[in-house]
Amino acid sequence: MSKVNIQALVRENVNGLSPYSSARDEYVSDGSEMVFLDANENPFENGVNRYPDPQQRGLKEVLASQKGLNSSNILFGNGSDEVLDFIFRTFCEPKQDNIITLPPTYGMYKVLSGINNIENKEVLLTSDFEPDVEQILSAANSNSKLLFLCSPNNPTANSFSRNKIIELLEKFNGVVVIDEAYIDFSKEESWLSELSSYSNLIVTQTLSKAYGMAGIRLGVCYASEEIIAVLNKIKPPYNVNELTQKRALERVLNLDKVKSEVADILVERDLLSKALLQLKFVSKVYDTDANFVLAKLDNATERYKQLLKKGIVVRNRTTQPLCENTLRFTVGTKEENQRLIQVLKEIQ
Repeated sequence: MSKVNIQALVRENVNGLSPYSSARDEYVSDGSEMVFLDANENPFENGVNRYPDPQQRGLKEVLASQKGLNSSNILFGNGSDEVLDFIFRTFCEPKQDNIITLPPTYGMYKVLSGINNIENKEVLLTSDFEPDVEQILSAANSNSKLLFLCSPNNPTANSFSRNKIIELLEKFNGVVVIDEAYIDFSKEESWLSELSSYSNLIVTQTLSKAYGMAGIRLGVCYASEEIIAVLNKIKPPYNVNELTQKRALERVLNLDKVKSEVADILVERDLLSKALLQLKFVSKVYDTDANFVLAKLDNATERYKQLLKKGIVVRNRTTQPLCENTLRFTVGTKEENQRLIQVLKEIQ
C-alpha cells in the first residue's frame, strides 16, 4: 500500500487550470429529441455533423463494467501516445523534472521526454530483462516525477516480476506508469486490480493490439479519480472522434470475438516459438507474454535483409540495449506464420 500526495506532484500551472467546457459538456443529451443550436455545427445530418461526446460516456460505461471500475477511473486518448503525453504535461515541469525509463523498452517514452524538454534517466534492465530496483531508486531524486514500466515489455516480451513492481510502487516517490499494451496476451493479472491500493499508480492500455483496432487510435488511461480529474484539465474536448467511439464500442461489446482471436494468436505464438528454435542460426528464443517473439540470431541485420527480399517484414532490434542480433517477430495468421517459417528454412 502507498499513499503519495498526487497534488504535490502535479505542475503548479496545471493545478490552477479549469477544464475547457464545450457545448456538449454543458448540455448532455438524455436521448430526448432536441433541436441543437448551441455548438455552431452544420445542421444537415450526415452521421458526423455533430461534435462527439467529449467524455465518451457510452464507451467508458462499458469498459468500466468489464474492468470492475468506475467511469471516473478512465480517460481516453488519440492512441496511447496522446495519453502518455497528457501524463508528461501534467506532472513534469520542463527543464526541471525528470523521468526514469528502463531500456530496452517502448521508444515513445524517450521521444516524449524530448518533446516536453524533460530529462530521461535511463536505467538498463538486468540481463534477464527485469527492473534493477536498487539502481532505479538510486537514480531517482526529488525531481523524478514518472517511472515507466512496460509490462509485458516491448521488445523483450516478458512481464516484470510482481514483487519488483510492488517494491517500486511503495518506494518510488513519484507516479508509476505501467504500460499494459500487451496484457491481454499475458498469463499475468493486470495491475488494474491494484489501483485502489496505490495512489501513485497509472495503468495504460490500448485497443491497438488484442482488440485489433490500431487504425482507429484509441488509448486508455486507468487511474484514481484524483489523477483522472487532473488529466482532464489538459485533455482537448474532442480528442476522440465520433467514428473512433462508435467502432470501439462495437468492438468492446463483442468481447467473445476478441478473446477468440487472442486464443488463436497464443496458439500460433507457441508454434512460432518452437519452429524458430529448430533453425540453426537461431541461438535463443525468449519467453514471451505478448503477441510477438524475440529471437537471438547469428546475424540479425543480414537475416532481416534476407527476409525483406522474400517479402516478409519483421523488426530488427539489434541496436537496442541488451538486444544485439535480435529480431522481433509479430505473430501473424496461421498462413503468414507458415510462410515465415518456410522462408526462414530456405535461407538457412
